[in-house]
Amino acid sequence: MAKILGSWSGMRKYLEEEMLHEPLRGKVRYNCTAYVGMDGCRIFEVFFRGKLFRQFSWETVNSWFVREGLARKTSPMSTAEYWAGFQELLKKYPMNARSEYTDGEFADALEKYRNSDIKASLMSDDPIVKMFALLDRRAGKRTLDAMADVIAEGPEWLKKVYQFRLDPERPG
Repeated sequence: MAKILGSWSGMRKYLEEEMLHEPLRGKVRYNCTAYVGMDGCRIFEVFFRGKLFRQFSWETVNSWFVREGLARKTSPMSTAEYWAGFQELLKKYPMNARSEYTDGEFADALEKYRNSDIKASLMSDDPIVKMFALLDRRAGKRTLDAMADVIAEGPEWLKKVYQFRLDPERPG
C-alpha cells in the first residue's frame, strides 16, 4: 500500500478542502478506518451529502466476488474459509474487470492522483484516480463537458461521480 497515508487527517484536509471543487465543499467527506487485527488493512469510504457513496476494502471486493458467483461461500464458515482463494481471484480479475476495489488500490490511486497533473488524472485508466480528478477544483466545466463520452463508457459508479460534480444538488 502507498506510504502517503501517514497522516490521514492531512490527506483528508487536502482532499476535502484544498483540492475539492468549491461547490462540493461540505458535501464530500472521506473516511479511513483501521480495525485492530486487520493486519494493516483499512476501509476507505467516500460520502456524498452525508450518505455513504462508496467503500474500498478487501471485504467489498470479496463480497463482490461472492455476488458475481466467482467465489462460493457457505455459512457458517471460518475466517480462513471466507478468505480462501481471494488473492487468486484478485489476480484473475484486475481493476478494469470489476466494480469494487481494495484499500490498497484506493491508496495507490490517491498517490497517482497526487503525483500527476489534472489532465493525466482525468484521462487515467484507473477509475479511482479519475474519481479524485472529477471532484478536483482544477477540472473546469469545458473539460468535464468534453469528457461525457469517456465517462459514458466507464463504470456506473463513476458516472454518478461525474453527475454529482456537474450538479451537486441533484438527488441520487
